[in-house]
Amino acid sequence: MAIVVRLDRVLADRKMKLNELAESIGISNVNLSNLKTGKVKAIRFSTLEAICSTLNCQPGDILEFVED
Repeated sequence: MAIVVRLDRVLADRKMKLNELAESIGISNVNLSNLKTGKVKAIRFSTLEAICSTLNCQPGDILEFVED
């Protein structure tokens, strides 16, 4: 089982760059990049809320459950 981060797809749909999102929500570009590439083990709800608010999306648009 795995949770796959689809942030890159949502960013492309919104025509927004990663550094623009990072600046908008007040998180470092490195931390956001780690999230985008799936290198993190957890995400704060406040961060997820800020991402969803800025990108006008739902958490399910960013996170996807994939069975092995």
